[in-house]
Amino acid sequence: MRDWPGGGGGGNWPGYPRLYQAVPDSGPISGGNTVLLTGVNLQGAYKVTFDGTQAAIVAQDPSGASVTVIAPPHAAGTVLVVATTPNGVTNPVSYTYIGAPSGPTVSALVPSSGTTAGGTAFALIGTNLTGATVTFNGFPATGVSVDAAGTVLVGFTPPGAAGNVPVVVTTPIGSTTVTGGFTYTAPPPLPVVTSLTPNSGSTAGGSAFVITGTNLTGATVTFNGIPATGVSVNAAGTTLIGFTPPGAAGNVPVVVTTPAGSTTVAGGYTYV
Repeated sequence: MRDWPGGGGGGNWPGYPRLYQAVPDSGPISGGNTVLLTGVNLQGAYKVTFDGTQAAIVAQDPSGASVTVIAPPHAAGTVLVVATTPNGVTNPVSYTYIGAPSGPTVSALVPSSGTTAGGTAFALIGTNLTGATVTFNGFPATGVSVDAAGTVLVGFTPPGAAGNVPVVVTTPIGSTTVTGGFTYTAPPPLPVVTSLTPNSGSTAGGSAFVITGTNLTGATVTFNGIPATGVSVNAAGTTLIGFTPPGAAGNVPVVVTTPAGSTTVAGGYTYV
């Protein structure tokens, strides 16, 4: 058997086999696809290898211009293909094995909890998130978008019942369930005011007052839009004390505001 001068093949000596290209020049790692090897002087080719692994020869052009083979399986990456004929071994041509696209992965969900009302902004950190949709207990998140790298997904939670629920990320390639899921929490209750004592005082302000009710923790108080001073709330959130700001004579609205919301005190406050 004669090899190409220099051992690499590809010379122009008469009668020596030569490969030009593989068509297609890529395929799946599972192999099994048909590959046409074009060249010259390929008559009688009896062995074709992909990185040393022999391929099945299924057809040959009588003129020696091509050999058709079935690609064997191989790990992802580019390999060299050579053919062996009675006149020698060809030069190598390249063929690339392509791995199957990977499904989505999620390494973090931030935050991992939010109100049952929905609308909580969240971010998923992971890989292969391009084209993803997200469900919380089967209900789709809204406003979903993914960065160009497919590593960060943002959106807003749908409403849900209180408790922990599964979060599933789905792309055209597959799905993954986020570890730990998402916990829906009931929103904090709104403040309730049952009395304001006294309900009148000097226009100069500085009058001490007491508001009783429930859910007053963290509250601020305004009289006609002007904040009261020295406000404090007991540990149970049932009693609030403070001092009125100055105000013009007459009845004005009194509004108690907490992180959960606001309430207007019935009857307001009268400056005299």
